[in-house]
Amino acid sequence: MKRRDALSSAKIDIKMLVFAGNPGNQYKETRHNAGWLCLETLEQRHSLSWSEKFNSRLGNFRLESSQYRVLQPLCFMNKTGEPVRKAADFFQLDPEEVLVIHDDLELPFGTVQIRKGGGLGGHNGLRSMKQHLGSDAFYRLRFGISRPSRGDVSSWVLSRFSVEEMPMMGILTERSIRVLEEILKGNHNTLINKKLNLLDGMPE
Repeated sequence: MKRRDALSSAKIDIKMLVFAGNPGNQYKETRHNAGWLCLETLEQRHSLSWSEKFNSRLGNFRLESSQYRVLQPLCFMNKTGEPVRKAADFFQLDPEEVLVIHDDLELPFGTVQIRKGGGLGGHNGLRSMKQHLGSDAFYRLRFGISRPSRGDVSSWVLSRFSVEEMPMMGILTERSIRVLEEILKGNHNTLINKKLNLLDGMPE
């Protein structure tokens, strides 16, 4: 069995979702905060109860018969790993039981991919998580923001979505969360690892 096929058929047991972003109004609706925009959609779809712990908002919700923890670190992106490690230690979670939702330069806008492990793509939040968890074996929902054709990457990720992109964000975050829900429910054989163009609708 090829490694990709083995991953798609293996049991996925995610117990905590991490939504990566930067705090502060100046970062609201920026590309680097795509994870937090997805969290807003999750909150619209599910009843979450919140508390504050580990320098984060800590919530939980139920999907079918399972309960999932939600962590929204309130530190800057490059410190994301610190609260994630504290939460993982407290709840006795392995890296494989954690999934982070984050922006990704290497995927076109409108594309998402859920996968386990892989490269960091220069993402400081992922780098911090790998450093503090001691592993890159956590799952990721990569939300494509495209790489700029020219100019500084740091300025690009910290800039707001364009006037053409922003009207599409509502449907893209909603479809991203729906894909994530299917993964959590175990319907992942046709979804895991694949690059899904959500501009064309939900995958079959």
